[in-house]
Amino acid sequence: MTDVLRRGRALLAFSFFAQGATFALLVTRIPAIQRQYGLSDTLLPVVLAAVPILAGVGSVGAEQLVRRIRPSRLLRWSQPVVLLALLGVGAGGRMAELALALGVFGLAVGALDASMNMLGVSLQRSYGRSIMLGFHAAYSLGGIVGASLAWAGAHWHLALWVSYLPVVAVLLPATFVGSRWYVDGGMPTADTQDAQAATARPVAFRLLLPLCLVMTFAYIGDSTVSNWSAKYLQDTLGSSEQLATVPYNIYMVTTLLGRSLGDLGVRRFGAAAVVRLGTLVAAAGFAVVAGAPAAWAGMLGFTLLGLGLCVLVPQTFAAAGRLFPEASDAAVARLNIFNYVGFLVGSPLVGALGDAWSYRGAMLVPMALVLVTLVHVRSFAPGAERYRDDHERSRATDVGRGGNGI
Repeated sequence: MTDVLRRGRALLAFSFFAQGATFALLVTRIPAIQRQYGLSDTLLPVVLAAVPILAGVGSVGAEQLVRRIRPSRLLRWSQPVVLLALLGVGAGGRMAELALALGVFGLAVGALDASMNMLGVSLQRSYGRSIMLGFHAAYSLGGIVGASLAWAGAHWHLALWVSYLPVVAVLLPATFVGSRWYVDGGMPTADTQDAQAATARPVAFRLLLPLCLVMTFAYIGDSTVSNWSAKYLQDTLGSSEQLATVPYNIYMVTTLLGRSLGDLGVRRFGAAAVVRLGTLVAAAGFAVVAGAPAAWAGMLGFTLLGLGLCVLVPQTFAAAGRLFPEASDAAVARLNIFNYVGFLVGSPLVGALGDAWSYRGAMLVPMALVLVTLVHVRSFAPGAERYRDDHERSRATDVGRGGNGI
């Protein structure tokens, strides 16, 4: 059973990696997409906003689907659809084709993100120790690889479909074949369904709300970095255009580093302590960015942001699984919606505040929002669902423990 768990863990990490690369290939080539389809500056934000909105719809649909099928099966079929939709974006030429490809991408990516994190939460519980940050580290690594491939495509002036086709040709069969060995936490059998339904704790939004707020504010912080770091360094701190590309790369690398080491911190000190420290480091990062006298200080701030924000999202998903151990799939799917809420709100929020006030002042708003996490840090404590008396359970247990997804 241990070998089954290890293989399932490795293949799920590869799925996270593939999704990180896929998403990076889409968002880092937005200027090329705009040129290929002739989108105006006014229409572009509307088209892009449709993706997280539809992803939220896809996450809602995932909650309904996993009542009938295993999350592993949903992940197995949604990931190829996302990859093919990416290729469709690169291959089209008319507005209707872009709308169709992005629509399919958005719906499928919502189901994909939800099902990946469902399996991650389930595997963590089966392992009995923190491994969730490792999955998101794989996502960060995929993002770095995808962004690097996108840079190469732009550097060599390759058509979008030429950039996307080799990636899809490699990742699609690899993820599909590997999905045969994903590990579900176990679906209720016909004999146990009634008993579990009687004892399962329903997903009450009132209890999930603190985690929803943390998820939203973490993604507002993340989207602030991804959308505004280059402009802030160049326009506010007076850096060169070339230097302005550095902060986001630093942010991605430190996100990877923090997530790679974060599971060790959770095992040693507990999730609540790691989330508290991450929140304070992220807030310090925003404060440094807002008060930076020059570009070098701004880059230090973005480094702190990567190290701080990187732990919040994975631990929020894990906390939802602990809070609703018999209904973790539903909890994760609902929580995942607020990923897209934060992504959708973050960029226009900072832009509007920057234009109306100042971009230095605008950086203080995501700082204040991230600090709200400290109010809800108790939601990350293991509580009644702790693995053992301290922070972690020492050995992996049977995969089938628990209810749907656990």
